[in-house]
Amino acid sequence: MDVENIKFRHEMPVQLRFSDVDQFGHVNNSVYFSLFDMCKTKYIFDALGQDSFHNIGVVVAHINADFIAPIFYQDEVVIQTAVQHIGNKSFTLYQRVINPKTQELKCVCQTVMVTYDLKNNKSIEIEHAFKVRLAELEQNPDLLKTD
Repeated sequence: MDVENIKFRHEMPVQLRFSDVDQFGHVNNSVYFSLFDMCKTKYIFDALGQDSFHNIGVVVAHINADFIAPIFYQDEVVIQTAVQHIGNKSFTLYQRVINPKTQELKCVCQTVMVTYDLKNNKSIEIEHAFKVRLAELEQNPDLLKTD
């Protein structure tokens, strides 16, 4: 997964917990997904604002991660998030975990998110206002171009 050319404008430090560390002394791979979810939530909250955040359903349709280097309990890490594609019903998020002091890349993740009608249990088109807010957060008007 190539994230070198992505401009990450959203960053969130994460605090590691004792329970995140496995018997080998590093953060267990399954923990990364919880950390990514926490940062996805913050990203969407920041994009939509407090009033609109709870009015939109967003679910994960696909997620994959490449584990580059281990994270140890004492490591300082941040998760950076960026949207690189917006479609009709889905958008693609890229995330990476880095050590902010050394810039060492620890893990990269790609997630396809789908807007979802929770009452009717089906995917729905992304509202234009949501697309605009994502493009504004990314400072990338090209995200509004349709495929």
